Amino acid sequence: MPEFFENNEMEERVILVGVSSQDGDDTEDSLDELEELVKTAGAVTVGRVIQNRQTIHPGLYIGSGKVEDLLDEIAWTNATGIVCDDELSPAQLRNLSDALNVKVMDRTLIILDIFAARASTSEGKIQVELAQLRYRMSRLSGIGKSMSRLGGGIGTRGPGEKKLEVDRRLIASRISQLKRELEEVKRHREVNRVARQRNHVPVAAIVGYTNAGKSTLLNALTGAGILAEDKLFATLDPTTRMLELPGSQKLLLTDTVGFIRKLPHHLIDAFRSTLEEAKYADFIIHVVDASNPQAAKQMHIVYETLHQLEVTDKKILTLFNKQDAITDREPLRDGRADITLRVSAARGDGLEELKDCLARILRENKRYLETVLPYDKGGLLQQIRETGELIAEEYLPEGIRIEAYVPPALFEKIHA
Repeated sequence: MPEFFENNEMEERVILVGVSSQDGDDTEDSLDELEELVKTAGAVTVGRVIQNRQTIHPGLYIGSGKVEDLLDEIAWTNATGIVCDDELSPAQLRNLSDALNVKVMDRTLIILDIFAARASTSEGKIQVELAQLRYRMSRLSGIGKSMSRLGGGIGTRGPGEKKLEVDRRLIASRISQLKRELEEVKRHREVNRVARQRNHVPVAAIVGYTNAGKSTLLNALTGAGILAEDKLFATLDPTTRMLELPGSQKLLLTDTVGFIRKLPHHLIDAFRSTLEEAKYADFIIHVVDASNPQAAKQMHIVYETLHQLEVTDKKILTLFNKQDAITDREPLRDGRADITLRVSAARGDGLEELKDCLARILRENKRYLETVLPYDKGGLLQQIRETGELIAEEYLPEGIRIEAYVPPALFEKIHA
């Protein structure tokens, strides 16, 4: 068994561990993604172990025989830890730690660690710390020995990690405080949402699997200038920008945190106010990395997550992005989408067609208006310009003749 030392700068060398329940499942693909997550978190994958069994072992995650194989793999690769592809229970965490004498982590911890490193806004940091503490709170009985095995690295970053040594009462108190802070953020978000509705400005939520190109799309359309890298969870904090469309129509685009398979429920709970931007949007823009061999599976996971967030009965525009990187294979289809387009946000291909499509969608939700506004109601003309599509205006002795498409609420206001 290799010797371990307390060293904050030690490079983490990990072995990925998964359980395959049947032939033909996606365990290998899931471990490929986990390897990318581990790389993003700053560690190096030096091996992987997969056990074929019907169910996950309740006490060890993998069977006792496979634990012996894993011990040999750890010694052979000089690994400093393992990362399991599913969320471990406190008992599994404790038992594996005792059996292997290395740092034991799971997919949830890796994702939380990445989020801790990426959160930059006050809201993002609150949400990440809350998710971390909830995760740790449920594992205090098993996390201590595992997390103290090494002095630094994955799982020791972000605002919540310093809470590992405090007792349940203090953690619970901190969780309560963070929940109150998050409620304030939620109320502020709801105020902004109500203001947008009052101003009749439509909203589209951009959703998709992590690294599908959502931030690149928002930058290309609006010049938002947000970070867009070829990494998992390159951006974490949501961004909203105004997009000018043909016909002087305006649309608010809100980027959301990327989805991923086995997205930890701690994160869904903590980021619910952010993720629910999709729930309250007028329609959804679903960005798909069409160059990814797992694109169909990723689309399915996105729709599962939207269902979990109760995002239903929304018009969906699916963008098959990264067309410039596609190799020869069967074109993707999305039977759940109302409209599909093929684009390359990085090169700008198809974006003009996208804008025209968005303008048509907005027009579908408006009512055609042809009327003469008295001059004493000229202020309504500015509202038409801001929230509708002004086709023609003519100044007559009796008032301003208007031809436009306007939101239903404004239509009723003009005819009241």
